[in-house]
Amino acid sequence: MASISVIDELKKTQILELLEQGKRIDGRALDESREISIETNAIPKANGSARVFLGETEVICGVKIQPDRPFPDTGDKGLFICTAELLPLSHPTVETGPPQPHVIELARVVDRGIRESHMVDVSQLVIEKDKSVIGVFADNVVVDYDGNLFDACSYAATAALLTSKTPKWDWIDDKPTLVEGGESSLPVSTIPVSVTMGKIGNHIVVDPNGDEWASMDARITITSDSDGNICALQKGGSDGFTQDEINQCGEISVKVGAKIREKLQEARKGSQ
Repeated sequence: MASISVIDELKKTQILELLEQGKRIDGRALDESREISIETNAIPKANGSARVFLGETEVICGVKIQPDRPFPDTGDKGLFICTAELLPLSHPTVETGPPQPHVIELARVVDRGIRESHMVDVSQLVIEKDKSVIGVFADNVVVDYDGNLFDACSYAATAALLTSKTPKWDWIDDKPTLVEGGESSLPVSTIPVSVTMGKIGNHIVVDPNGDEWASMDARITITSDSDGNICALQKGGSDGFTQDEINQCGEISVKVGAKIREKLQEARKGSQ
C-alpha cells in the first residue's frame, strides 16, 4: 500500500541488491510468507470473529449475521458483504475521514476472493424467497500495518466465517422471527486462500512486508479454493507481468495457499 508507506531510495536499493543475491530484507525465501498467527472468537459478541497476525500486520475481523432484504434479482440467495477499515493508529500516515481508494480496493479484493470461491453457500441463507434472507457481513479492521493487507484481511475474514454461528429465523406473521436454540454453523463448502506477490525489479516476492510493499513496481493477488482452483485475481501497480510471470505466480499461489489453508483449518478445529 504505497499510499500509506514511504521508503527512501537507499532502502529500495538495498532491497534490490539483496534480491539480486536471492535474499530478502527480513531473511525469508522469495516464495515464503511471514509467520501467521490466527486467534478465533476474538470478539465475544460477534457471530464470528478472528484476529490475524501476518508478520507485524494485525487485522481483526468481526462477522455480523442478521435478516435482510434480498437483492431484487437474487431473491433466492442470501447476502455476503465484506468491508475494510484502517485505524489511524495502524500507521502514521493513515487519516480519519471517508475511505480512500486503496481501502475500497482492499475490501473489494477480499470480498471477491471469498465470493468467487463460493465459500459460503448463500442459497442456504433464505428465510422467505424474495422477501427475507440472511445477510452475512464480514468487517475487517486493520490495527497495525506492515504490508500486505490483502492477505491479512482475507485470512481474518475467512477464519471468522469458518467459526461463525448463524441464528435461525422462520417466516412468521409476514416477518422473520428468531428461533431460540436454532443456531448452526455457516454453510461453508471450501476454504479460499489469497496469496499476494510483489514485483520488485525483475524479482517476485510472496507476502511483501511494509518496506517491500513501498518498493514494488507491481503486485498481484491470486485466490485459490480447497481444490487448488484459481477463482480470483487482482493486479495493481504501475508495472506489468509477463505471461510467464503470471503463470509462475499462479503456481506459487496454489503451493503457498495450501500451507496457509492448513493453518486456517487448524484454527477452525481449535475453536470447536
